Amino acid sequence: MNMTTGGIMEEMTKTSERLIKGFEILNRIEDVEVATTPKDLVWQSDLVKLYHYKRETPATCKIPVLVSFAMMNRHDVLDLQPDRSLMKKFLDLGLDVYLMDWGYPQKQHRYLTMEDYILGFMNDAVDFIRKSTGNNKIHKMGICQGGTFSAIYAAIYPEKLQTLTTYVAPFDFSGNECMLYKWTKDIDVDAMVDTMGIIPSKMINDGFGMLKPSAEVSKFLGLPGMMDDEAKLTNFLRMEKWKNDTPDLAGEMFRKYIKDLWRDNKLIKGEFELGKYKVDLKKITMPFLNIYATEDTIIPNSSTTPINKVIGSKDKSDIAFHGGHIGVFVGSKSQKELAPTVVKWVMERS
Repeated sequence: MNMTTGGIMEEMTKTSERLIKGFEILNRIEDVEVATTPKDLVWQSDLVKLYHYKRETPATCKIPVLVSFAMMNRHDVLDLQPDRSLMKKFLDLGLDVYLMDWGYPQKQHRYLTMEDYILGFMNDAVDFIRKSTGNNKIHKMGICQGGTFSAIYAAIYPEKLQTLTTYVAPFDFSGNECMLYKWTKDIDVDAMVDTMGIIPSKMINDGFGMLKPSAEVSKFLGLPGMMDDEAKLTNFLRMEKWKNDTPDLAGEMFRKYIKDLWRDNKLIKGEFELGKYKVDLKKITMPFLNIYATEDTIIPNSSTTPINKVIGSKDKSDIAFHGGHIGVFVGSKSQKELAPTVVKWVMERS
């Protein structure tokens, strides 16, 4: 479309005014806050913490829920801001919610294993909740890597869980639709762990950024158009703050995670071992809800859905969420439609 000289000048003026206002807004914003829903630290073991979200009224659901997020990202995205908070939505709908914080591994944590995380930290947190609330069983929810770890836990300790809900979690690693699945089959993880000990978050971030390079560019192309809108600009900054707050990973945990799951696909085959346990997914007998995102470019649906074919639960369901990997717990549709469906499913099984 052709523009007159006057039209070009007018557009340049508007852009300049928008940028000036954006600069004023940025100067006014000292820091953007994430994860503001009130919660108490109730348990800690080394770097891992357990939080209990505060409620103003008694929970409608008497059996507590423990949520575990992925270790390579912070759980703050589940409580990004008051109107985009899965945790707050769960509270509003009547759940009693606990959250695992995997912490920030340091050099001394390089030898932490999957056994330490699942048989140790996760199991101890579950037992703390069971003992402190007087419930023999709890509801377990896991997201992405946290969902995979929760399923492994459920197969080992089925007697401790009332239900299991997983969001966009990988279980079958045989496919190659996504670059992530190709890379993990070819990297020399032994050399990485033996050399570095702790896997740096920057390397993980760079890898995820390469999955869809255009997204990293396009998000900044749209930035000038929101510079004069404080709400949109603040939302953008919150998401960027979360994306850039990524922990390093314990080397020994990463070694087994990549070799046994991503490379050798032992979990879905029934060959995966954790400590003294051979993990049999047929021992997942509690009600199971599996949520996948139809537009997921990180964890393909072919990696998420096969678990329903191998678990032992008779009460098992899939939910196809029409959106992407992050949108499944951040998007407005997630808050309005998916969260109420999940809570209703959990409460019916309480």
